[in-house]
Amino acid sequence: MDLQEQIKTIEVGDEKLNDLIIDAIEDVKGKKIAKVDLRHLDDAPTDYFIICEGDSTVQVRSIADNVVKRLKEDLGLTPSHQEGQSGTKWVLVDYFSTVVHVFYPETRAFYELEELWSDAKITYFESL
Repeated sequence: MDLQEQIKTIEVGDEKLNDLIIDAIEDVKGKKIAKVDLRHLDDAPTDYFIICEGDSTVQVRSIADNVVKRLKEDLGLTPSHQEGQSGTKWVLVDYFSTVVHVFYPETRAFYELEELWSDAKITYFESL
């Protein structure tokens, strides 16, 4: 992400960015959505993680693709970095202050990000 993208992300604001990410996940029926607020932790790599899962590798890829599409269309933002598109067991989409993790259920259970960052404030969202 270049400096212009970082500035645009800051101007949008974390709340609006995170709300749109969660909405984009819900569009594609993403499950077990969690917003992990890392802002008060000294060693945190970012301000927020948004974590969710899909029932299949196709759905995992579709969720990540929809997040990228919606943020580009609605806010004009592109991710600074993406990983995991080839295996689609875990796709990471980085928006500087928020990093989106889209998991296949077994992969999410293996990495246990919520447990790893359990001292953060975690908000869970009901699946639709």
